[in-house]
Amino acid sequence: MGPTTTARYDLDPASVRRITAEFLAAHPTSGRFVTAVVGPDSDLAAVGRALERQVFSETFGNDAAVMAAEYGPYEARSLFFVVIDRRRGVPAGVARMIESHGAGVKTVDDAPPHIGADVATILAAHGMTGEKVWDCATLAVLPQYRGRRSALLVSTMIYRTFLVMGRRHGVRHAVSMLDKGAYRNLKLIGVPMRTLADSGPFEYLGSAENRAVHMDFPAIEAAVREQAARMRRAARPGLAALRRDGVRKLLTKRVAAGVSLRIGTGQDVDDHIVVVPGEQGVFRLDPNG
Repeated sequence: MGPTTTARYDLDPASVRRITAEFLAAHPTSGRFVTAVVGPDSDLAAVGRALERQVFSETFGNDAAVMAAEYGPYEARSLFFVVIDRRRGVPAGVARMIESHGAGVKTVDDAPPHIGADVATILAAHGMTGEKVWDCATLAVLPQYRGRRSALLVSTMIYRTFLVMGRRHGVRHAVSMLDKGAYRNLKLIGVPMRTLADSGPFEYLGSAENRAVHMDFPAIEAAVREQAARMRRAARPGLAALRRDGVRKLLTKRVAAGVSLRIGTGQDVDDHIVVVPGEQGVFRLDPNG
């Protein structure tokens, strides 16, 4: 773990609009949404932190002071994926990755008192000792993008960016703290997960039902593609659609199949990921990746 870094979580709306507009002007792209990949010192990282704070405060009661205390020690090793709504000129979602080799990521540091296993036991259980690990430390989508197709696209762009950038950086393992909804959604799209040291759910930072999970990173992309194929087959019309809630379930499967396909293949997504030159902080591409 590195030294605590003072980072702002209270960026004012005018600054958010200015920084977002400057990025869009410098990186014109097509499509409704674009994902900017930036390091912790970027102005867009400050936009991402402000969005983190807003969503986590509304959802879990975590204010700026809590966010700074929880994530400050990891700022120097954070990479941000900021999804921007080009049509409205505003940020729509953000995710934060924390990189380390084995120990030194927030999920692994925080898990022991909740799951009854120390850091060494966790690392050994999943073969993470000395391996490159990304902690999917936060994922936040603003309220106005939830419950509609655009919300699915924002999350899809974040998940796909995670796969694309993790592959480029030679990530071997991924870990995360997932609330009930996030855990359910990742299972639905086919992400293979195992709870750390086979632990159960626990309360964590305002989440009543949280799980600490491990993902074998190189296996994720193919597993999501396979899930897309399964869901497409399951979404074919049949007698089941005539049953109660049959049409709703069929449509849910079709939507899930489309999401898994985009995440697993990058279809209609990869062209809208912008890695901002010179703003990657300590993150450097694996020369063998």
